Amino acid sequence: MKILFAASEALPFIKVGGLGDVAGALPKALVQKGHDVRVVIPLYSSMKQQMRDQCQYMKYFYFNFGWRSSYCGVFTALVDGVTYYLIDNEQYFKRPAPYGEYDDAERFAYFSKAVLEILPQVGFFPDVIHANDWHTALVSVYLDTQYRLIEGYGNIKTVFSIHNIEFQGKYGMEILESVLGIYKGQANLLEHDGCINLMKGAIECSNAVTTVSRSYAQEILSPYFSFGLDPILRARQYKLTGIVNGIDTDLFDPATDVHIHTNYTANTPDNKRFNKRELQREMGLPERNDIPLIGMVTRLTPQKGVDLLEQVMDKLMECDIQLIVLGTGYPDYENFMRYCEYAHHDKVRSCIMFSSSLAQKIYAGADMFLMPSRSEPCGLAQMIALRYGTIPIVHAVGGLKDTVHPFEAGSGTGNGVTFQSFNAYDMLDAIYRSMTIWYDKDQLKTILRNGMTGDYSWNASADEYIRIYESIL
Repeated sequence: MKILFAASEALPFIKVGGLGDVAGALPKALVQKGHDVRVVIPLYSSMKQQMRDQCQYMKYFYFNFGWRSSYCGVFTALVDGVTYYLIDNEQYFKRPAPYGEYDDAERFAYFSKAVLEILPQVGFFPDVIHANDWHTALVSVYLDTQYRLIEGYGNIKTVFSIHNIEFQGKYGMEILESVLGIYKGQANLLEHDGCINLMKGAIECSNAVTTVSRSYAQEILSPYFSFGLDPILRARQYKLTGIVNGIDTDLFDPATDVHIHTNYTANTPDNKRFNKRELQREMGLPERNDIPLIGMVTRLTPQKGVDLLEQVMDKLMECDIQLIVLGTGYPDYENFMRYCEYAHHDKVRSCIMFSSSLAQKIYAGADMFLMPSRSEPCGLAQMIALRYGTIPIVHAVGGLKDTVHPFEAGSGTGNGVTFQSFNAYDMLDAIYRSMTIWYDKDQLKTILRNGMTGDYSWNASADEYIRIYESIL
């Protein structure tokens, strides 16, 4: 099959969140299964120069975008067997960061149309276009409303993946014609609750809709998780499938990770303790192997359950533990973590920044990994923690429920510790239970082996996507 993967970010070129990981790893897995997969992303000025240097100029052309004629440059690169097309337009993509601009609706409407416009220019008409999140939601809308009768476009099928339903691309109706270039007679495709909703348009027009875990696919059918889109999803439920993400097991491998102090495997788990010692040393914490070290790598937002930690921090600090938190987010949460480090300097470190190398050190050096998310479409951090022999403590929701299974001491099954209700004291109880496991060295050995030997690759998930592509073709 010929597949074009359209996304607003993709490793190794640019990453803001989990979408970047998926858009980098899934196409590579599909190529390894014998398919012709290509990826199209914007050429952001914020991309690292070493990645820009890998891109070769192909051509430029102009296309009609609403009432205006817009420039479109095309660059290309080949990475791990995947051909990348990068769309150049400095008016839209010469910005300090990929997202968060006042004209994001126009920027990504332009990009969605460019995805379709480049097909004859690069000589590649795919069997399937796989679009991702609201930034590329208009690809299937434009295809159905403006391109179907053009030679080469008539038989293209579309898949749309929801990575986080909270962000839907909501805008005022006034941009429909002037900015998006869509006629009033087609407004019903995008209109929802009195405004334009780009994600709704993709759900209506795509041949198949996926989301990133089986549990999340069920959860977003209810108002609590759907942020208003549950009526549309229930009406189109026949299109919806949940497929749990994988992780790049070559990138996240404690046996070869260059960022950690000592490499180790499931057969040499004792070497993990050297990473704990070095992490404690780097963070200026007491170098103790007789107490558990809890790590968090997260955005400091309500969705990630930071408020639960805030509610029970005093109780948690009564325990003989250490805590390292890495991430940025809401100023109130950032200041709370700074205060915790000040008040409990011998136990807590708050790293208010983003550092991929420090994240790897935390995955490898921590004993437990706390992920108390209010909602979690899939989550990658818990799978990385499992691969690095770090016990995940998670709220059993979305992809966390699908990938972390409660440890049962009697049977020796399970790979982590879960709590069922989004409640601070339920989370605290889960932390206590994880400490009980950690102090019992036989149980600890079993749970770490269960976690480290699990399959978190894209292999099975890629097969499920292939089945969806084949079913709509």
